[in-house]
Amino acid sequence: MILATLCYVRSEGKTLMMHRNKRPDDVHLGKYNGLGGKFEPGESPEECVKREVFEESNLTIVPHLRGVMTFPQFAKGHDWYCFLFTSEKYSGDLKRECPEGDLVWVPNEEVLNLPLWPGDKIFLKWLEQPKFFSGKFIYDKGVLIGHQVQFYE
Repeated sequence: MILATLCYVRSEGKTLMMHRNKRPDDVHLGKYNGLGGKFEPGESPEECVKREVFEESNLTIVPHLRGVMTFPQFAKGHDWYCFLFTSEKYSGDLKRECPEGDLVWVPNEEVLNLPLWPGDKIFLKWLEQPKFFSGKFIYDKGVLIGHQVQFYE
């Protein structure tokens, strides 16, 4: 099981996205994604997302937990559990270089037109409503074959 965070930093009608284009062994190679990554030992989800976003972007965020997602057998036989955050409050100057990929501010209305994982196109729409959610996305060799969600008040 792999624990990870994912954060969509938003400001002035745009979302900060990472074009994962720098590591040939990256399971996300060629796709756009939010910022985040794997937990380090002893970290809470909030500590992980703050550290990851800072390492990748040089931004210090105020994260808001929006949902939890599971991805059974997503990559290399591992189940991924992902804590999904948004942040509309941040400070710092955006880093020019990131070893994971290129950082780009994308107008919110264009995000779904980017090369994304199919499941991302589903859960990104869920961020438009205020409810917390728990989602499950099942992929087979990179193809989304099913998903389910539970929303909470």
